Amino acid sequence: MIQIIASDMDGTLLNDKMVISKRNADAIKEAQKNGVHFIVSSGRGYNEIKPLIEAADFNSPMITLNGAEVLDENGKVLSSSPLPKITAKKIIRLLRKKGLYAEVITSKGIYSDNKAKRIENFAELLTRVSPDTPYKLAVIMASNRLELMNINYTDDYMELIDEKHTKVFKIVAFSSEGKKVLDPIRNEISENSELVVTSSSESNIEINHVNAQKGIALQAYADYLNIPMDNVMAIGDNNNDVSMLKVAGMSYAMENGSNEVKMLAKRIADTNTSDGVGKAIEEVLRENQEH
Repeated sequence: MIQIIASDMDGTLLNDKMVISKRNADAIKEAQKNGVHFIVSSGRGYNEIKPLIEAADFNSPMITLNGAEVLDENGKVLSSSPLPKITAKKIIRLLRKKGLYAEVITSKGIYSDNKAKRIENFAELLTRVSPDTPYKLAVIMASNRLELMNINYTDDYMELIDEKHTKVFKIVAFSSEGKKVLDPIRNEISENSELVVTSSSESNIEINHVNAQKGIALQAYADYLNIPMDNVMAIGDNNNDVSMLKVAGMSYAMENGSNEVKMLAKRIADTNTSDGVGKAIEEVLRENQEH
């Protein structure tokens, strides 16, 4: 019987409009009404997740930044796994040397040192999730969306990292050339055993502390509730979801997910544009009633 459901956001819970559909939201609320714990598990930070779930009219705990922070439904931090400051600086220097644009996610929010690149990256994401959207329109949409999002700009990442009370949780590097450029850098960074490198799309790599993984965070959340992992369901679409799909007793991969994730998961859900999460939740709730 499923007692916890953990869902990724981008490419999973969010549709091509980058929102949570009514069917997905209704299924989550039905699960919660039936005593099933729902937890968002995302590479996004709290300030990006909270408005999306509020718009869908539900609340839930969150595994954020790939597991670097876990928060309860009131936004209280339950655990955190930041990057050591020296390590964060080394990563930034390496990414600069390789000519890559990167963003730094901290305890004070998301930081960019290049607004034009930030918009360009968001526009590329919009055209990937909605291929019918012309690039020029995507840039306009990205510009408008970014004004609504809590993005901070800095001239100097090193100064930001040095700030006494600022914790660095994740560094994300981007390349429109994808794996060809990113894989060698991923391999180089992965040689450091205190780091884990994942990705939420083919055009990025996400660098976290080795303890900041969705699977570790989901296991800890289940332990906190005293629920066995056999009674946990996880659903995702990409490389940064692998660790939680491996630990969950029931795992779903999105139809639009990567081959790695689809080969690993026990079941395949419909696409993120066809309410795949909602349908998967409906399925397990029916099975719960049969037990």
